[in-house]
This record gives sequence, structure tokens and C-alpha cells, in this order.
Amino acid sequence: MPYLDHQEIRFFKENGYLIKRDVLKAELMARARQRMWDNLPPPLVRDKPETWVGPFADPAGDRSSHRRNFVWNYREPGDEDWMVRLLATDPIIWRMVEQLLGVGMIEQPERIRGIYCVLSEGDAPVRPMTCHVDAHPFHLGVVGYIDDVGPKGGGFTVWPESHKTFYYDFTSQYANEQSESYNVHRAEFDKKGGYVDCYGQAGDIVFWHHRIGHSVGHNRSNRIRQAVLYDFKKKDLMVDDPPCENMWRDWPGVMALEKEKF
Repeated sequence: MPYLDHQEIRFFKENGYLIKRDVLKAELMARARQRMWDNLPPPLVRDKPETWVGPFADPAGDRSSHRRNFVWNYREPGDEDWMVRLLATDPIIWRMVEQLLGVGMIEQPERIRGIYCVLSEGDAPVRPMTCHVDAHPFHLGVVGYIDDVGPKGGGFTVWPESHKTFYYDFTSQYANEQSESYNVHRAEFDKKGGYVDCYGQAGDIVFWHHRIGHSVGHNRSNRIRQAVLYDFKKKDLMVDDPPCENMWRDWPGVMALEKEKF
């Protein structure tokens, strides 16, 4: 039985993202939350919410636990088996990814990015929202919330349909080789606005195309936003291939829509 219906795949094709509700396993989310709370960097203290307001005073930490401004990227547990099972190899998520990218075509995950946290902005002035496109080669990103994330709670934020522009703003499909048009279009999307705050509850996930413009949302809540991230890629990913006329060539689940009548 398919986990994504035709309407959802069409939405993803047109908008570049898709939200699925109540997917992650409760026991693994609880374990991830506890791991985060047990390893808070200074000056954060679990039972003192007033310390959860950013920004961090100075960039600090290493790649395993890096903090800067309002963001703490806790990557250390990302290679542990239970963390991989929480997100990347969850059977339901895996089946949905195979629907999009092809059965038996996905590279086996060895780790996820980790637990990515966003501090509260408190009453600080609201900063302009700006988008970017990730630099590393992959096909499909997924963000999973391990705790509730309300509106303006630091949720993953996307610029719908921007993937159809940014895809052609790179000289290769997957490498970070920007053409001159990239910054022009990025400025246009920033000025236009129209971004979507993908807020949700613990267990919800957000799929996103690797070339969609995105950002971390403003966290105007009194909570720390907690999410896990992974980037799916196919075994036959050709990093240096130029953009195709049909940007969905490597996505059999999307290509199939053109062959089917509903």
C-alpha cells in the first residue's frame, strides 16, 4: 500500500515540500529529547527557561556540538543506531522516499545530521527572513520534529515553488556550483516573501527538494525548537551532471504522474 497518494506527490512536485503528520516513533523521540536535555551547552539550563533565550554570546563548540546566534546543532548522536532508526530508516519514511526516488535506489544511511535546536528570540526585534539552498549533494531532505513546534516556533520554513527556479541556478544538478542568477533570484524571493512556516507536532515530518529555498523560522515562543534532519540520496547520484531539461528525471515517483490518468 502506498504511503503517499497522487495528490501528495503532485503537491510535492509543484511546491517542493510536503508535510506528513504523526510519523516518528514516540519512544525514540522521547529518547532524543532526553539526550538533548542531558547535553545542553552553557548557558542553557533545563529547569530555567529564561536561559533558553538567545542568541549565544559567541560561536562555540566543534562540529559535534556547534552553537551560533540562535542555533545549536547537536550532531554528536547522529551516528548512533537508534537515531538513524528514528528518522532515516523508519520503515514508513523509507517507503515514502522509495515512492519518490525508486525502490532499491536509496543509499543506506550511516548517520543523520543530528538534533538541531533553535533558541527563543524573546522580545528581540524580528529579523528579516532570508532563504538559502544547501550546498552538499543529495536528493531529498527530511526534517522531523521530536517536540511540538507551534506557529512562529522556529519551524522549518520554505519558499514554495522556489525549487523550480533554484534548480537551474546551479551549473550542476547536485554540486554547489552557483551561477550568477542564484543570488539575483534569492534576493527576489527574499523581497517577495511568501514563505511557509512548516510548524507541527512531535512526530510530524517535512520532506523537501534539495534545491528549495529554505531557512530556520523565527522562534517567538518560550520553548527550544527540537528537530532531527537527514538527507536522502540515490546510489547513482552523479554530482557533476548539469541540470536536466526535466528536473524530475531522477524521481521515478514524480515522473510516473505524467504517465497515469486519475
